[in-house]
This record gives sequence, structure tokens and C-alpha cells, in this order.
Amino acid sequence: MDIKNPMGYKPVFPLLLTMALPPMLSMLIQAMYNVVDSIFVAQLGENALTAVSLIYPLQNLSLAFSCGIGIAINAFIARYLGADDKKQASYYATQGLMMSFLHSLIFVIIGLFFIKPFISLFTSNTTVFNYAWQYGFIVMTFTFGSFIHIAIEKIFQATGNMFIPMIMQIVGAVINIILDPILIFGYFKIPALGVSGAAIATIIGQIVACLLSIIMYKYYCHDIHISFKNYHFDFQAFKNLYTIAVPSATMMCLPSVLVSLLNGILASISQTAVAFFGIYFKLQSFVYMPANGIVQGMRPIMSYNYGAKQKERMDKTLWASLISIGTILCLGTVLFMIFPSLILSFFKANSQMLAIGNSGLQILSLGFVCSIPGILMSGIFESLGYGKQSLIISLLRQFIIIIPLSLILLPSFHLNGVWITFPISELIASFISYILYKKIYKNIKMAD
Repeated sequence: MDIKNPMGYKPVFPLLLTMALPPMLSMLIQAMYNVVDSIFVAQLGENALTAVSLIYPLQNLSLAFSCGIGIAINAFIARYLGADDKKQASYYATQGLMMSFLHSLIFVIIGLFFIKPFISLFTSNTTVFNYAWQYGFIVMTFTFGSFIHIAIEKIFQATGNMFIPMIMQIVGAVINIILDPILIFGYFKIPALGVSGAAIATIIGQIVACLLSIIMYKYYCHDIHISFKNYHFDFQAFKNLYTIAVPSATMMCLPSVLVSLLNGILASISQTAVAFFGIYFKLQSFVYMPANGIVQGMRPIMSYNYGAKQKERMDKTLWASLISIGTILCLGTVLFMIFPSLILSFFKANSQMLAIGNSGLQILSLGFVCSIPGILMSGIFESLGYGKQSLIISLLRQFIIIIPLSLILLPSFHLNGVWITFPISELIASFISYILYKKIYKNIKMAD
């Protein structure tokens, strides 16, 4: 075991905070620029806001693919570093980076051929359709920057370095925020590009973060050595990475599928309901992204100590993570409960949206506190290589229960019947996650 690695000896709670605070901050900024993007687009009218909301599931899909592969890279690198095998850790980093690039090509195909058919499923409004196509074509076709950036970010995190990934995230997000008003409304003699400007700002931010990540890796990542000299595809390595990447990506894809299906349900009721739900899904990232920052800090610690066979440190990591995640999600519930009108006012909410959104935000926010065990256990399952269990929890949280229950409750309780399905699904998923963890805990083979 590498006794110089702080993941093996530093007190757990300070270590978790050290590991988690940088990704928490970077993810908060990421969430902020997603919301700021919508705030600026909202100035163009509800049609533009609805259009961006329709494309959001596809954006989340690309993020899910890139993060799923990144999480797999992270888990294997941290595990092999814990076993003091830097050569194998570097090998998986190389294979994982190639996997990320190849998967980014899938979204070039989506951007070229599938954007228009996708949009037509949810709207017949010509203005909304055109806005959505302009935005979606750009953000889908040029996702390679995000894929490469996230892969290198996870490599740094697996070595215990959370500060550099934070810098990369912040730079990309700040560039996006700065360029948004310039390109959307046209400043400094640049023509106003509307929703296309918002998309271009997003892509530029991602590409700059990608270039910065490559530079940072070259100069500051000394434990992992990526080389494509004499590279060959290792299908077994790809298969091993997929065992974690597929459940992780599926977990992150589920919101995309969920939002698309619910948009189909909500579109039959009100375009305003679709716009509100798009706003909520970006707002909830302010709560869930910091919680996921804790999970990001927890994963390499759990994986490292699993590889190093330090069971007591794994237990301490679990409890420290539970307290931290619980605090964040409870605070989110309180804020959404008390200030729904104030929150919606940033999006130029009219009286109809306020009527839908005030009760909507309050009911939906109950899901935050109900999701604490599910979020924690999914992260633990991934860090230990139990991808199947993580996938089960994710399916329960964000797919299996919500859609059919929404169809059942909608006729009697209208839109509130849709919103209440979120806390119900989180409660059920949390209960099942606890049962699965107890079973896994008994079966973990820890060598003496």
C-alpha cells in the first residue's frame, strides 16, 4: 500500500471535505451557468425557454455518457492505486480516455440526424421548433470537448487531486456565463444570435475547459501516465470499464428519459407546465450537484480503501458522507419550501407559471430529503464495483415509479399528482437501497 497517499491515513471527515469541496464548488458553478443560461434565454420569451427545456434531456444524455465513463475510469484508477499498481492504473486511464473520445462521436450523429425528429415529438409550435433545432444542433454536435475534459477530470480526482478539476470546471463555466449575454443579445459589435448564441457560449466554454485539462494533465498529473504509442484496443478493459460506466451512465441518462416522457405528458396540458418543469430540473441541480460533489469526493476514498483492505476507514467514510449529503439536501428542501415565488421571479414567471410553480416547487422539494439514502448508496455501490445495485436504485428513483404513477394520479390531482410522484419514488428507492447495502456489507470479502 502507498502510505504516502492521504486517502489511506488522513482523518476521514477532513479528508472527505478536502476531496469534496472542490467538486462541490465546481458543480455549483456548473449548476449556476445552466440556470443563468435559462435566465438569459427567458428574456427572449417563453417560446425560447420552452425550446431550451426540450433540448435539456439530450444535453443531460451527453453528460451522462461522459460522466459514466469518467466514473468508471475513476474507480479503476483509485482501486489500482490503492493496491499500489500504478502501471495498471495508467493502462485503464489510457483505455478510458479513448473510450470517451469514441463515445463523443455518437453525439455528432445525434446532432446531424436526430435533433429534428426528437423535437417534433413534443411540439407543433413552429417558433419553439426552430429555436430548439438551432440550440440542439450546436450543443449536440460539438460535445467532444466535454467528453475529454470530464475524463481527465476524473483521472485527477482518482489520484486525490480535487483542486485542478475544480479550476477546469470554473474556467469553462465562467467563460460560458460571460459569453451568454454577449452572444445572445449582441454586444461589442457582435450580432445578436439569440438561442444559437447561448449554444455557442456553452460549446466554447466546454472546449476551453478541454484544452485546459490537457495542459493541466501534462504538467500536474505525475501518478498516471497516458500513452497512445503502440495503442491497441483491449476489449476486456473496455468490458471492465463498461461494468461501472453503463450503470453510472444509465443512472444519469434516466433524468433525460424521465424529462422527455414527462414533457410529453405535460405538453398535452400546458406549454407553461413544460417551461416550468424545465426550470425546476435546472434549479434542482443547485441542490443535487453539491450532494453529488460529496459523492465524487467519497468515491475515490471508498475505492482506495477497498483496494487497500481498510474496512474501518470505509465505514467512517460512509457516515461522514451521509451527514454531509443529508445537510445539503435538507437545506434545499427548506429553501424551495419557503421561497418558491422569489425563485421563479428570476425567470420572468407570469401569473400562470406562478400558479403552477409555487406548489410545484414545494412538493418537488420533498424529494430532496427523501433521496438522501438513495444518493449515498448509489455512490457506494459504484465505488465498490456493484454497478448492478446502483442501476436498480437509479431506475427506482427516476423511472420505474414516476411515469406510471404520474399517469395514475394526473386525472385526480392534476399537475400536483405529477409532482408528488418524485418524493414517493425517492422514499421507495431509499428503502430498497438500504436493504441492498445490508446484503452487500455482509458479503464483502476483506482480507486479513
